[in-house]
Order: sequence, then C-alpha cells, then structure tokens
Amino acid sequence: MDITGILALTVFIVAYGFIAAEKLNRVAVALTGAGVMVLIGATDGEAAFFNHETGIDWNVIFLLLGMMIIVSVIHKTGFFEYLAIKAIKKAKGRPKAALIYLVLLVAFASAILDNVTTILLAVPMTLIVCKKLNVSPVPFLLSEVFMSNIGGAATLVGDPPNIIIASRSDISFNDFLVHMAPFVLVVILVILPVLVFMFRKELVNTEEDRQKILELNEKDYLTNIPLMKQSLFVLTLVMIAFVAHSFLHLEPAVIALLGAGLLILISRLKPADYVQDIEWGTLTFFAGLFIMVGSLVNTGVLQKFADLLADLIGNNTTLAATSLLGVSAVLSGIVDNIPYVASMSPVVGELSKSIPESAGDVLWWALAFGADFGGNATIIGASANVVAIGLAKKAGVNISFWQFAKYGVPITLLSVVLVIPYLLLRYL
Repeated sequence: MDITGILALTVFIVAYGFIAAEKLNRVAVALTGAGVMVLIGATDGEAAFFNHETGIDWNVIFLLLGMMIIVSVIHKTGFFEYLAIKAIKKAKGRPKAALIYLVLLVAFASAILDNVTTILLAVPMTLIVCKKLNVSPVPFLLSEVFMSNIGGAATLVGDPPNIIIASRSDISFNDFLVHMAPFVLVVILVILPVLVFMFRKELVNTEEDRQKILELNEKDYLTNIPLMKQSLFVLTLVMIAFVAHSFLHLEPAVIALLGAGLLILISRLKPADYVQDIEWGTLTFFAGLFIMVGSLVNTGVLQKFADLLADLIGNNTTLAATSLLGVSAVLSGIVDNIPYVASMSPVVGELSKSIPESAGDVLWWALAFGADFGGNATIIGASANVVAIGLAKKAGVNISFWQFAKYGVPITLLSVVLVIPYLLLRYL
C-alpha cells in the first residue's frame, strides 16, 4: 500500500470515528472527509463524480430524490394517516401487534420494491402510528430498518448490492428467488420474535390509549382525495416498473425520476409544495460517504484487502464461503454495503472459478447474505439505515449511532450465524 492509500485509510477511519462519536454534524464530517480525500490525491473530480465504482453512486442519489418527491406529495393527501389508523385499529391498539404487522409489511415490500423506497414510504406512516399508540417510535423504526435489509435480500431488486452481484455474475432474478428468498423467510420468522422481545418494555400503552384508537375514523384523515388518486396511480406505475426494470432496461433511479416528474406534471404542484420535504442533508451525506469509500477503492485499499482474503482462503470452498460471509457482514457494517460489494465482486468472480461445480454459486450467495444482513450493524451500513435516521431526525426523533448499533449488531450477528448452516448444508 502506497502513502496515498495509507493517508486515505487514515482519513476514512478518523471521519468514521467522528460520525460514530456524533460530536459533529455527520454531513459536515462526510463532506470534509471527501474534501480531504481530494487534497491528498486519493481521488479527483473525474473519479468522484463520473466513475461508478470510485465515486458517487448517482443511481442511489437520484432514486432517493425521485422517491422523496413522490412520498412528499402523497404525504399531503393524508393517505399515510389513513393507512396508519387502519393498521393500529386492526392491531386493536396493541403496540406489539402493530409492530408485527408493520415489520412484516416492510419486509415483504422491500423484496418487491427495494429497501430504500420501502423505508421512504414506511417511516412517515410509522411516526403517525406511534403517536396514536402513545409509544416511542424508535423500536418501530429500528425494527423496520432491520427487516427492510433482511427482506430486501430475497430478490435481485430488493437491495442494491444484489443488483451489483447480478450484473457481475450469471445470476438471474429467478436464481435469487430460489436461493435467497426461502431462507430469508426463515430468518424473518426467527428475527421477528427477537425484535418483540428486545423492545418489549417500550411496546406498552394503556387501555385508555387503545380505546381512543378504536374510536378513530381513518377516512377523516383523507384531506385531498383527487391528489391521492393521482399519487397512488403514479406510485403503482413506479412499483410495476421497479419489478420489471430488468426487462424495461431502465435503472431504478430513472424510473423514480420519471415517476416524480409525471406526478408533478399531472398534479400541477409548485416546487414549494414538495421541495421543502426532500431530505437534502441525507442526500449530501451519501455523496460525501460515497466519495470517501470510493477513494479507498481508487487507491486500491479495498482491493488489497480483497486480494489478501483470496490468498488466505486458497481453494478451500468451505473456508472461502464462511470467511466471505463473515468478512462481508463486518465490512458492510463499516463502509456501506454498496461500494463494498462493488469492490469485492471481481475477487469473488475469480474465487468462484476454483471451486467445485457441486458448490454452485455459493460464494456469490455468501457475499449477498453477508453484505445484505451486515448492513444492519450500524447507521451507515446500508442506504435504508441512513434514510430512516434522516427522516426520523427531521421529525424530532433522534437515534444515535450507538443506540442503533446496540440493537443492530446483535440482529446482524444472529442473522449471519443462521446463514452458516444453510450454506454448508445446501451447497457444501
């Protein structure tokens, strides 16, 4: 590793420390870190803004931007309030039952759409649910984030790392359904009662609270039915396009922006009606984070680590699969699973050539499970995490780095441990 690589790694570690300590604004830290990476020569304008592997992932940024606009317009119609009241009435005002309904919905939706889009839709509704239930929204928001990352692992379109894996291998949409989805369902069924147990002391309200909920009329919360119909029509088109994006040959970001543009056009809303609800801080944080991690890719730091891992593993398929699973889970919680998978994919492709045919694509599945589930460990481990925390903070709900990790690390550890026997028994 040359001096530039050492400096880049040092800058990243220092910036990560400041983000974890939460003494400084995380957006300021990310942008400062990105700026220092340019000053030390770890990256430049070309690599930071125009290279998909070493710079800002504009697909993620514009996917978020488009969906934020759509969600902002839907929010003005009262539709989230309507769904929230329906959900908590079905749960009869019981927080634990409401949590189960919501996280299962999020897990399912994350597989069909993607986890970032699902979180954008779920968080506004969840904040309303918790206010009506008279409970803290933190258990709900954290549980939804964890389940969105787990549920998103089930399909090719559910989590951005899966899209990268599919593009670097010969793995299809149906392959993900056959190899990932069944076990993702098992993990969901195991993790769900664990979440309820972990947050059991906070999932409590009074009989009076529950009675008030049963007296609510969800239809009273619909404030603009024509706009709601327009919004849901566009959202439905966007969802269909997400599912069919591989056939349409359109990136999810393009679909989201087209949907946002269509909704603005038919609703005739003015920019002031939706721009103020866009999470600019979250988008900026992502940009800075992508540049910092891209600098590690650009200077070869992550590639050197990947090569070192390949040398240590050798031709031992069992060691390769389990090591790749564990390392992916740990590093995805530290550097964000999207750039991590992008840098590891070439290495996994080379390693896969040396394993027996009977093991199939076990290394790709180990990478997918490790990266998708490992993203639950910290706030910056996955895009959905950053989005959820940003939306919560804007609503006055602060979730710290360590509060997230307190629950995220055990959930990650449990889910990854569950994967090991699955890989060994099914493929090895």
